[in-house]
Amino acid sequence: MPRSQKSKHRTREKRHQSHSNSQNHKGVQAPVAMEEAPTSSSPILEGNTQNLSATESTSTSQESWGGPSTTITSADISGTKSDKREDRQDKEHLCFPKVSPSTKSSCIDILTMKVGLLEQFLLYKYKMKQPIVKEDMMKVIGQNYKNQYPEILKRASERIEAVFAVELKEVDSTRHSYDLVSKVKLPNNGRVRAGRGLPKTGLLMIVLGVIFMKGNCAAEEDIWKFLGMMRVFAGRKHFIYGEPRKLITKDLVRLRYLEYRQVLNSEPPRYEFLWGPKAQAETSKMKVLEYLAKVNDTAPNVFSSRYEEALRDEEARARARPTTTASVHYRGTSSSFSHSY
Repeated sequence: MPRSQKSKHRTREKRHQSHSNSQNHKGVQAPVAMEEAPTSSSPILEGNTQNLSATESTSTSQESWGGPSTTITSADISGTKSDKREDRQDKEHLCFPKVSPSTKSSCIDILTMKVGLLEQFLLYKYKMKQPIVKEDMMKVIGQNYKNQYPEILKRASERIEAVFAVELKEVDSTRHSYDLVSKVKLPNNGRVRAGRGLPKTGLLMIVLGVIFMKGNCAAEEDIWKFLGMMRVFAGRKHFIYGEPRKLITKDLVRLRYLEYRQVLNSEPPRYEFLWGPKAQAETSKMKVLEYLAKVNDTAPNVFSSRYEEALRDEEARARARPTTTASVHYRGTSSSFSHSY
């Protein structure tokens, strides 16, 4: 090939490569903002970065969880929502639930990143059973954002609660230390099994929600179909739940949070799930609806088909506790009178 033609050929290749790189760069910016995963070289985590980066997959991002907003709506349970709408809702809820894409700015993107960093830090501390203190959290978000600390902490804890069903609670007001506490009294603060690990409470609350939505008794195939939307499959090890079939049909049944029984006269045998006695004692239909609503960023009465039933259940529970409530009220009144004297 003549030299002039070679030169033109190389020029066209460079121009094409430059255009391709530009397109690729544009294509990866959005996922980076959404994933919010810190790299192991990030200096703000001071020594914990390698350990934290190993737990990046525990972030509440769409990539790792499968999108909590796809796991709780009544439309999903009946299988009527389109995949395209699911995907769109996942991105909107998980990037920054209360900020629409049209109002995002570079400042909001940075705060979103800080929320993601703090999420992963909190989950890392939970997983390693290490104390969570304000001083360490401030190191994660940086002193330049100390005025935004309350909002960043609020959003990070809300997102963790929506996925894992654990609440951030202050355990020592003098040291400003916190802990992530399971919504039900699963062993090892929601881990179920001994040792370190991430909470299993979120999966239990989802299964309880499906059972309730299905009329207080759900066929096993419906449970697995629904969990499949969360990329949780029987027989396939999950990075949070381990082997899900064992967790659901063995561990949670043994702990009496779920009841797992054969459908009467079914041939071949089919099985169904109900709430176990410990689930009935430690949570309620309304609390499960509230959890589902929190994940979906809505109100419990949106689940109209079950909201009235949950209200009746709350009233029945209240009627079953009048003596205890009156006793506590009386003792409290006596104590206040004694103090006043």
